[in-house]
Amino acid sequence: MTLKASAYALGAGTIVNAIATWKGAAFGVDLKTTATVKLFDDEYSSNNQNSSQNDRQNKQNKRISGHIKGGGNPGLICRCVELTLDHFGLDYGGNVKTTSEVPSTRGLKSSSAASNATVLATVEALGEKMDIMDVIRIGVQASLDSGVTITGAFDDACASALGGVVITDNKEKELIDRFEMDSTVMIYAPKKKIQSSQTNVQRSRIMAPWVDMAYDLALKHDVEHAMTLNGLIYCSALGFSTDVTMRAMDIGVVGVGLSGTGPAYTAIVADDMVNDVKKAWSSLSGDIIQTKINNVGAKVL
Repeated sequence: MTLKASAYALGAGTIVNAIATWKGAAFGVDLKTTATVKLFDDEYSSNNQNSSQNDRQNKQNKRISGHIKGGGNPGLICRCVELTLDHFGLDYGGNVKTTSEVPSTRGLKSSSAASNATVLATVEALGEKMDIMDVIRIGVQASLDSGVTITGAFDDACASALGGVVITDNKEKELIDRFEMDSTVMIYAPKKKIQSSQTNVQRSRIMAPWVDMAYDLALKHDVEHAMTLNGLIYCSALGFSTDVTMRAMDIGVVGVGLSGTGPAYTAIVADDMVNDVKKAWSSLSGDIIQTKINNVGAKVL
């Protein structure tokens, strides 16, 4: 017996990075990662009462394979399938494949998008139901297990799954606020890739009092000033140039800053400023992407 389903989740941009204080904010963008999960039964099914839980887990680990189009370590998406099966007490083999519009390892939440899409697709393949917050928490745990995040990136995962603007307490895994916002988003994504897990946490946490100020702005729904302040703080802490930010601010952009731990930058812009932003960033080496805030969130296909 083979079970199959697909789902997608969103990339996202940072408003407040949670590394310094465990409190974060982010917004979902209209760039999607799609996961297709196939599950199959075999002699190691959950009906085998003679197998211990550890034995079944070890066998399962060997029987979940993954493939990321364009390359990459599939450990995260495989772990998402495993944890989802564990949640329902089921034991299937299977494989998961992902394709993505989200540039990977640039701070645009590609890992959160892959996690959410994979968990959603696995739940759908099983014919089960799961609250979206449980989907998010399983993906966060898989990210921690796989070592792709420092805080668990609960804020990023919420933005990826729920869309819109989210404000969170990552330590408590609590969604503090969510609201919708309509805006064009411009992204500057350098070719350089950076793993979030390699970030200098100590340097970031020194900046906690000032990050708290950005978080307070986000709580007041002052998204643009929050993300600019946050970006300037983390550029200082992590050694990134503020040139990308200043080029956008010079032409009147209010909300622009480093996304995640970089190296990508995001800007919330009015439609009549899109060409000006493209021109301001045109001499930079990397990709300039035009998208928008997605207020709908992840979906089963």
